[in-house]
Amino acid sequence: MNLTDAQALAPERKSTRPRTQAPMGMRSRILLAAITVIGLAAFLWPFLIQGSGTATADHAADAPFVFALLIPLLLAVLVSEVSSGSLDAKAIAYMGVLAAAGTALRLAGAGVSGFEATFFLLIPAGRVFGKSFGFVLGCITILVSALLTGGMGPWLPFQMLGAAWIGFGAGSLPAMRGRAEIWMLTLYGVIAGLLYGVLLNLWFWPWVSGLDGGVTYVAGDPAGENLARYLAFYVATSLGWDIPRAITNAVLMLIAGAPLLRALRRSSRRGSFGVPGEFAASGQS
Repeated sequence: MNLTDAQALAPERKSTRPRTQAPMGMRSRILLAAITVIGLAAFLWPFLIQGSGTATADHAADAPFVFALLIPLLLAVLVSEVSSGSLDAKAIAYMGVLAAAGTALRLAGAGVSGFEATFFLLIPAGRVFGKSFGFVLGCITILVSALLTGGMGPWLPFQMLGAAWIGFGAGSLPAMRGRAEIWMLTLYGVIAGLLYGVLLNLWFWPWVSGLDGGVTYVAGDPAGENLARYLAFYVATSLGWDIPRAITNAVLMLIAGAPLLRALRRSSRRGSFGVPGEFAASGQS
């Protein structure tokens, strides 16, 4: 083969090269932005509204509405990714397998003080397969595990959003390989484990009563004062639970992060995201 023939074949080789990450289309970006805005409003409303206790009480039944908005938007993200070709049947199959594995890990750690191994799988999966994949995987894993354990409640949409953001963030981390990547994911796992707890406590904090006034929500007070009360509430009630989660993420990532990343990348290359199947004519080698 001469140089001209090789140059003629180069574009074809480039276009059919398997990719490991599922790219995110514009429609999915818009949908994920909408979900994020809704989620942030659902979490942060105690610091945003101004008014009396009546205004606070109006938000007591918000969780079902958040769930009702979240599920259709999540389905819209899936449909958008499939219709644009970003997620094909192979990627959906991978997502199902990983969601089942993440659910099993979550069930194994349920009820143990702070032990939460789900993020150990979610973070590398988001890292390898991409932001939209990690976002949807986080939502589905929490939803399926809640259905299996009967853990359906007002906390569920907030747990789904928290896990989804962790998967999305893992797919947004800068490019690194080797030990530097493992340390980066370890640090991310620690931060994610703590921030997950900080966010999740916000859904019920305004309704807590019977505690010292320095840690309870006061409707109508300035955001800065309520934020200080919330931080005191978090340290007093939840930090001791979230530290073991952060440590679990770090230890598992340092011990098994490298082989897990290699396994996910190897399977994604063999799955060849974005490469359509081809049928050879009879008798062709």
